[in-house]
Amino acid sequence: MTETQTFADLGLADAITGALSERGITAPFPVQALTIPDALAGRDVCGKAKTGSGKTLAFGLPVLQLMAKAEPKKPTGLVLVPTRELANQVCDELAPAAEAVDRTALAIYGGAPIEKQIEKLERGVDLVVATPGRMIDLIERGAISVAAVNHVVVDEADRMADMGFLPQVEWILRNVEFDHQTLLFSATLDGVVNTLIKRYQTDPSMHEVVSEEVTVEQMTHRFVAVHKMDKAKVAASIAKSAERTIMFTRTKAMADRLARELEELDVKAAPIHGDLRQSSREKSLKDFSDGKLHTLVATDVAARGIHVDDVDVVIQYDPPNDHKTYLHRAGRTARAGESGLVVTLSLWDEELEIKRLQKRIDCVMPIVEMFSNDARLADLTEWDPADA
Repeated sequence: MTETQTFADLGLADAITGALSERGITAPFPVQALTIPDALAGRDVCGKAKTGSGKTLAFGLPVLQLMAKAEPKKPTGLVLVPTRELANQVCDELAPAAEAVDRTALAIYGGAPIEKQIEKLERGVDLVVATPGRMIDLIERGAISVAAVNHVVVDEADRMADMGFLPQVEWILRNVEFDHQTLLFSATLDGVVNTLIKRYQTDPSMHEVVSEEVTVEQMTHRFVAVHKMDKAKVAASIAKSAERTIMFTRTKAMADRLARELEELDVKAAPIHGDLRQSSREKSLKDFSDGKLHTLVATDVAARGIHVDDVDVVIQYDPPNDHKTYLHRAGRTARAGESGLVVTLSLWDEELEIKRLQKRIDCVMPIVEMFSNDARLADLTEWDPADA
């Protein structure tokens, strides 16, 4: 990809490139430059790319350009995503380009009133962005048909597998008949994801975005020993020095409690987990994305729906269960090529567990004791743990 490459060079229509430039989006990310030309040519595309690499536009723009207008209850494009938050974010991201080419998009997911979704489908929706469960529900009710779908996208296929959704995804894919284009994006392409590719794609063009891989080296890691009574105050001190912070807890109850404690410590915070009403989760995510809310306190499952760039700090308030969880949490900050700070808090009885974790991620360093009034908490990147 040359530095001067534009979206127009990839073959996108003037209406779409105009909508992008109005938002200040002029140069394609690597995943977009690699996949958009093949997608526009009508080929099946398989993209290995991490969250935050720009893949929503990579699959969304070609589909919007190619797809036909829909009749009532018969969308011509379908995007399957693992979470309701991602469904909303994909729709929001594609809305300006969709409007520019006179196409409509609708997010469909469980936990929202099904009657309103059915009403909109009856008026005609071109592109449906859906979680698998609600999509099947609507198909079985006769509220939506996949008979006219010519473009299918499976986004975050690896997460679909992790969350147990692949049987539902396959059920939907089997029901999309006739010749259609299938685009699949995933952070990994092995195992069950590879089975999807073999079963539901025809001679796909394979693209891997190596440069967007989130690695341990891209982030600054700090391990801080804290005392139980002072732990929330330490977390608050770190958060106050950042624009956007995500803190991870092991349980929903702890997420609720920590968010309350942070508010008492003058940190604007909100919890995000599966027991909260969908409307409150969406509001918290929007406020966080817009900069009105400085800190999200999330459980690991809820974090799958958080797709926000420019997260400065990730705090592992409770240690992760394993090294994969550590990296998944940490990856919330190193998105779209940015670097970030990852801080793990350790109580005295968690140090052995954390030292084992450090070896697994090849990031062995001292666990430094700090109290909430420690000046170093204001900028944890500026000191060397080895000197502590």
